[in-house]
Amino acid sequence: MAIIGQINSLKIVKKVDFGVYLDGGEHGEILMPKRYVPATCETDQLIDVFLYKDSDDRLIATTEIPFVKINECAVLEVVAVNTAGAFLNWGLPKDLLVPYREQTHKMETGKRYLVYVYLDKETNRIVASEKIDKFLDNTPPVYEVGQEVALIVYHKTDLGYKAIINHRHTGILYLNEVFQPLQNGQNLTGYIKKVRDDDKIDLSLHKPGQGKSNEASSVILAKLKENNGFLPYCDKSIADEIYQVFGMSKKTFKMVIGNLYRKGAIVITENGIKLAK
Repeated sequence: MAIIGQINSLKIVKKVDFGVYLDGGEHGEILMPKRYVPATCETDQLIDVFLYKDSDDRLIATTEIPFVKINECAVLEVVAVNTAGAFLNWGLPKDLLVPYREQTHKMETGKRYLVYVYLDKETNRIVASEKIDKFLDNTPPVYEVGQEVALIVYHKTDLGYKAIINHRHTGILYLNEVFQPLQNGQNLTGYIKKVRDDDKIDLSLHKPGQGKSNEASSVILAKLKENNGFLPYCDKSIADEIYQVFGMSKKTFKMVIGNLYRKGAIVITENGIKLAK
């Protein structure tokens, strides 16, 4: 079944001067305008297309891929505002509407906002909402500890940074475990640290267990190679300096350089660390 707002693999049923028609199943035949049609396509061929409605409420297929699909979150720029709401640039000729009822405060042209994109059941049109919370955490979280997930930083709280997980759930990156500056709307790769009995989710930016140490080791070794094999940092260095250079806590830094030293990868001196010959 062809799904509006998603990528679909549809069959070309006929070619016309102004494009091709695709088999849209229950939606009937769907036009793909000529400007999107690949030169090599033929009748009965399957082609991957994105489906959306144009300004005349016609279902259109395109080979262009938008910045975001339905049931996903993204940070998008407002390009226009009128009596209907705000319009966002999402990579397609027709801009994406955020109705006034879906804005937490009045959106302004030129500014960027984090929104959730969905299919309005009443109009069958793709729209966006700034009221993200109502679309998240509506299904039980089914994650494994250590599972890699896609994160979008939502906002900062007293505990840490609230983040959107795989466009479906929310979790927390605790302040005392984050050693890099984070911004709202920032995309990150993270890991499931714990799923609590109340379905709250703890997150981490580091692979659990040895993965964190391996990642930190790679950072330190890469920095050494970039600086001719020497860096003026050791276990006596100021914690803020270590964080600014390596993006990790002093505790992690000391643990990792100790491991690298024992493996014979580096030499620790009074003035810093250097690659072993």
